[in-house]
Amino acid sequence: MVPEGDGVGGNREVQELDIEEIIENGDWTDVDAVKAVIESMIDGIVVVDQDGKFLFFNRVAEKILGMGSIDSPPSEWTRRFGCFTPDGSRLMSPEELPLARSMLGEEVSDFEMLIRNPGVPNGALIRTSSIPLRDEKGVLRGGVVCFRDITDLKKAEERLERLSNAVEQTADSVFITNRDFVIEYINPAFVQTTGYEREEALGKTPGLLKSGRHTKEFYENLRNTISSGGVFRGTIINRKKSGQLYRTEQTITPMKADNGEITHYVSVLKDVTEQRRQLEQEFQLRLAREVQQRYYRDTFPLIEGYDIGGAAFPVAETGGDYFDFLRKTDGNFVMAVGDVSGHGFGSALIMAETRAYIRSFVENDPDMGRILTRVNKVLAADLEGGRHVTLLLGLINPEQRTLVYASAGHIPGYLMKASGQLGYVLSSTGMPLGLFPDTVFKSSEPIFLEKGDLLVFLTDGVTEAVSPEEIEFGADRALEILKDNRACRAREIVEKINKAALDFSGENPPHDDMTTLICKVTS
Repeated sequence: MVPEGDGVGGNREVQELDIEEIIENGDWTDVDAVKAVIESMIDGIVVVDQDGKFLFFNRVAEKILGMGSIDSPPSEWTRRFGCFTPDGSRLMSPEELPLARSMLGEEVSDFEMLIRNPGVPNGALIRTSSIPLRDEKGVLRGGVVCFRDITDLKKAEERLERLSNAVEQTADSVFITNRDFVIEYINPAFVQTTGYEREEALGKTPGLLKSGRHTKEFYENLRNTISSGGVFRGTIINRKKSGQLYRTEQTITPMKADNGEITHYVSVLKDVTEQRRQLEQEFQLRLAREVQQRYYRDTFPLIEGYDIGGAAFPVAETGGDYFDFLRKTDGNFVMAVGDVSGHGFGSALIMAETRAYIRSFVENDPDMGRILTRVNKVLAADLEGGRHVTLLLGLINPEQRTLVYASAGHIPGYLMKASGQLGYVLSSTGMPLGLFPDTVFKSSEPIFLEKGDLLVFLTDGVTEAVSPEEIEFGADRALEILKDNRACRAREIVEKINKAALDFSGENPPHDDMTTLICKVTS
């Protein structure tokens, strides 16, 4: 006898008689005990006879499926119960159902489907297994299906899979140890960063990363923190398999069981070596810029008959450009432009050192060549690795209107006449400073100045500015601007030259500071 209607449970008395008959045919003697066991199971259990009539439908099955037994043939089961493929894209055919297949003698294991009907509007993913039901003689009598709602389990598995994929693909190194600090898992980033393959790291302790740069107390405090359930966060210097040291921001978190007992430790390491290097470099560049700016003059003392202007236009990465103007007690004055090789804080310190020596020697020595010789000797004792300084010094006697200069490997300076014609090229008179301690520098012969003459001292940041077409700005363009603007004040000409060099570079960022110093004879 089959219950009528679609209600959950249907006619329980008829079902119980039917299942008793099946149990008796299977030689199960304690019917009530068997029924009690089936009803208490966490899985849904459904039994049908050979004609597809429902013989047993436990309460769990009714809850999972959103409905009980139905008076419909197997051909209607997928539509009535709402049996879809796991992704919900297609209603399954009756022949695909595990129970229908077992009614034909097939055993089906771990078959997944989605149940969606008015009783389960949001859908329930179930995993089913079914077997044929046979009597004591082996004759096929129907089928039995067992299933379980795995919706939450699947969601948890998907979350775990996403988490696993995230850990596997993250750029940070991740490793997991047991409570005895033995490594049980490493992600690919750990291999790439440390150089240790999986087989080399698994089964070992994190001690294989020790750099020796931290004290014993440091590691003891770390272990005490995490062993007591705390989270360690800090910067650690580790050692790669190659022996190379690298700096990491590391977090070590205890993993606990439900009872609060620590079972594992998860360690996440972010390699910040390059980041720290860049921060240190930026810090050095900032210090270097401050050193440079401290010595750059925005204003120059007024000297009757002369208009003087100078400026440095720094780039993002500082060089060692230097310019200076010194008024001597005898009324003469000195113009200086220099360039220290390299970039960064070291170059700025060398520039400051050079400036100090020049200022110390200039007051008591009128010979520019001799000053360069003395500066060279002390710098050669200090500089290493080929570091050097180019420097152009010019001494002007305002009363006699003469210029005497000396140049240690610096790019030429120029004297332009009031007419716009080039009057004199101030070429180098010796090697750059700091290379050979015994180098002797000579001063030029006096060069006479006239009203309207223009002296221009440059650094190679101006002349070597490069256009997008890889063409250098060059000295000729600077001189052309000097010629076209010779009626302007010295400071204005300085700004025009440096702006022109920057505009010439276009989108190419300049690689060196641009420095220009100009002296104009006005009377």
